[in-house]
Amino acid sequence: MSRHVYSLSGTEPFFTNESGSVQQVNSESMPILDRLSAKRLLLQPGGIREPHWHANASELTYCLSGRLLVGMLGNDSEFSTFEIGPGQMLHAPSGALHHIENVGDQEAELIVAFRHELPEDFSFHAALGAMSDAVLGNTYDLPASAFAAIPRSTGNAYIVPREGSPVIPDTVDPSSPFRFDVEASDPPVDMTAGSAHVARKDVWPVLNDISMYSLRISSEGMREPHWHPVTAEMGYVVDGRARMTVLDPDGSTDTYELGPGDLYFIPQAYPHHIEALDEDFHFLVFFDQPVPGDIGYRASASAYSREVIAATLGVPVAELPELPFTPSDPLIVDRINPLDPG
Repeated sequence: MSRHVYSLSGTEPFFTNESGSVQQVNSESMPILDRLSAKRLLLQPGGIREPHWHANASELTYCLSGRLLVGMLGNDSEFSTFEIGPGQMLHAPSGALHHIENVGDQEAELIVAFRHELPEDFSFHAALGAMSDAVLGNTYDLPASAFAAIPRSTGNAYIVPREGSPVIPDTVDPSSPFRFDVEASDPPVDMTAGSAHVARKDVWPVLNDISMYSLRISSEGMREPHWHPVTAEMGYVVDGRARMTVLDPDGSTDTYELGPGDLYFIPQAYPHHIEALDEDFHFLVFFDQPVPGDIGYRASASAYSREVIAATLGVPVAELPELPFTPSDPLIVDRINPLDPG
C-alpha cells in the first residue's frame, strides 16, 4: 500500500446515524498529509450538518449529488444563505459558523477539504452546552429556567434530523461570495485530451489559502509530469481509474493505481504525473494555496540549452531528441504512445 494513497470512501465512518454519515482522512490515518485533509459527508433527506465552525482551518466543499441549503455567519454578523447542487461549491473561512441541510428528496454527497491536516471543529450545540442556564438566560433575555429542558453536552452532534418539511428562506442569495458554480465556469484548459475547471482566487476572490481543480482526462490524454513549487496537492477520485508515479527525495519512485473514492497526497515540490488507465477519469484536486502554480517537464526542457540538457541526461547532443520548445506548460498532453504495462 502506497503512503501517498488512502481510500476515503472505504474508511469506517467516524460518525453515522439515520440522517447521514461522516468519513475522514487526516494525518492520524494518513501521516503524509500536511496542511490538507478531507471528509466525505453523506446527508439523507432532512439531514442537517449542524451549525459548526473550524478553529484552525478553512473549508472548501464540492457537491457531488443532492440539493443543499447552506447558512453562513461570518465576522461582523455578516449572514449569507444559499443553495448548492451537483458541480457547485461552498467555502467556509476558518471560524465562520455554517450549516449544510439536505432540502432535496435524494441522498446528498459532498467532498470536504480542509486547510489543515488535523482540523478542529466546534459546534453551536457544544458551545451552548458549555454555558450555564443563567449565562444563556442573560444572553437571550430569558429566565434561566427557559433552558432547563434542553439536553446539554459539549460534544458535537454532527448530523441531526430536521423536523417537518424544508424551509427555503426568502433571503437565499445565488450570488453569495461563498458559493461558486465551478462546473459552469469557463475552463482555462479544454481539449480532447482533457479539461480543467478551476476554483481559485483569480475567479473566486473569497479564497485566501485553498483552491481546487475539477480535472478530467480522457484515455487519449495525460497530465504531464510536473511539480508544484509552493503547494501540496490532495486529490479525490470521482470516476475512472488512473495511474500516478511520484518521485521521493531519496530517489525512490512510487507508482500506484487509483479508483473511485481514493484520496491521494503529493507533498510540495514532489514530481508526479497522472494518466487514465482504461477510461476517462474525473479528479477533484485541492491545493493549499489560493492560486496553485506548477513547473512541468516540457517547460523545464525549454528553459536550458540543448548542451545543458544533453550533459544532464548523459548523452551526446546529437542523440538528444528534438524536444519541442514550450514557453508555457500545457497541463494536459496528448497520449500518443501505448500505456506502459502495469
